[in-house]
Amino acid sequence: QVQLVESGGGLVQAGGSLRLSCAVSGGTLSAYMMGWFRQAPGKEREFVAAISLSGGDTRYADSVKGRFTISRDNAKNTVYLQTNSLKPEDTAVYYCAARRGVTLHISPSLYTYWGQGTQVTVSL
Repeated sequence: QVQLVESGGGLVQAGGSLRLSCAVSGGTLSAYMMGWFRQAPGKEREFVAAISLSGGDTRYADSVKGRFTISRDNAKNTVYLQTNSLKPEDTAVYYCAARRGVTLHISPSLYTYWGQGTQVTVSL
C-alpha cells in the first residue's frame, strides 16, 4: 500500500516562501505521476501542480504559475513543492497525491493515493 506523508507547512508572512515535501513509501516513486492539491476552508479541493514520472514535464494552476515549482527526487522517493511570493489566498491545507499513468491530470478524482495534508497559512 502506497503511503504519502507531507511536511513543511507552517505560518509565513505574505511574500515569504515554504518548501513542502511529500515522502512516498510502499511503492517506487518513479512508477507514479504526482500532484499537489490544496483545500481552503469552505472550498473544494483544487489542483496546484503536477509532475510526470521522470520530472521532465510539469503543469501548474494559473493562480500559482511563476511562483510555485514542483519537483521530484525518485532516488529519495520524495516530491517537493517550492512556494514563493506567497499570498494570503494561498492559505490552505496542501495535499500530495499519486496515480499510475503518464498523463498530467488536474482532477483530484483521478488520483488514487493521498497524504494527510500539511497546513500553509499566509498572513498579511
